[in-house]
Amino acid sequence: MPRFQPIDYFQVDDLFTDEEILVRNTVRDFVTERVLPVIGEHFEQHTFPAELVPELASLGLFGCFLPEEYGCAGTSKTAYGVICRELERGDSGLRSFVSVQGSLAMFAIYTSGSEEQKKAWLPRMARGEAIGCFGLTEPDYGSDPGGLVTRAEKTSAGYLLNGAKMWITNGSTAHIAIVWAKLDGVIRGFLVEKGTPGYRAIEQRGKFSLRASDTSELIFENCEIPERNLLPESRGLVSPLKCLSSARYGIAWGAVGAAMDCFDRALAYSKERVQFGKPIASFQLVQEKLAHMATEITKAQLLAHRLGRLQDEGKARFTQISMAKRNNVFMALECARLARDILAANGIMSEYHVIRHMLNLEGVKTYEGTHDIHSLILGNDLTGLEAFR
Repeated sequence: MPRFQPIDYFQVDDLFTDEEILVRNTVRDFVTERVLPVIGEHFEQHTFPAELVPELASLGLFGCFLPEEYGCAGTSKTAYGVICRELERGDSGLRSFVSVQGSLAMFAIYTSGSEEQKKAWLPRMARGEAIGCFGLTEPDYGSDPGGLVTRAEKTSAGYLLNGAKMWITNGSTAHIAIVWAKLDGVIRGFLVEKGTPGYRAIEQRGKFSLRASDTSELIFENCEIPERNLLPESRGLVSPLKCLSSARYGIAWGAVGAAMDCFDRALAYSKERVQFGKPIASFQLVQEKLAHMATEITKAQLLAHRLGRLQDEGKARFTQISMAKRNNVFMALECARLARDILAANGIMSEYHVIRHMLNLEGVKTYEGTHDIHSLILGNDLTGLEAFR
């Protein structure tokens, strides 16, 4: 089977290192051979393809940008971005799984955990032996996470947690949950292991987006955890927000992958679909859609690449990540809708994949900071005036 060759109108691939190209090709082939043949059925059945987890681990994709001393691949942040792009060409839910495992759960332990916690969890998570989730969002607090009401109380044995988290990716399958709660009024991070009394995860059904992803509600009712499970370096909202920036960075790349797949399918279809005696690709209205999609994807590719290099140099600001997430997801959703339009009735069929991307991207546009919230982040940065309150 020939390797998938997506649009690269400005030869952005020439800017990657040999190692990054190798990573791209490896993940690209994995998506083509192992993900695309099964993802449609998983989406329809509302199931996550758990059988792929050992393979994802063997490819070194979990927490790949973290240091090798913790069993991780130690790649560049740009390589991590490429991984997210290729995975989301397969499905947003698959990229979400890898993103939450690495950029949220593992990164939280790496940035806020003790050395003992890092050595205990990160190698296991890199091998896929332990799956993590990240509990910040609550039923009544999404865009305003600082208002969270989950509470931690110090006890003689450790800490007692009470509260609930909502829209938690990997929640039902996770072996370890990173839970953010207020301890004496200060947001702190806690490690909550699966099976701890008072902790339960309830899978959220009825989604029309990210159906091939485990999304759960986490409930804590007098959940007592040992003192060693406090993340000692977590203090205030800045701790979880650092993790969210890492995850948003991956989303900015991942959305481009979904858009590339939609464009490729729309282009191929338009050349084969004959109406009025000729391929619909020959009509001006279709060409205008294809030209617009190609232009927007190219701009997003360049934006993601530059952001990746800034990340590698330690220069990226969280506001730049907000811009990339906001722009690239909006772009990808627009491309998915235009591709659906070009495919007409066939565009709503699962075998053509476009409708799945379109539905997924509706969720991606909302999580990790809504489009509007990122607009306000940028507005605040540009004007110096806060519009959140």
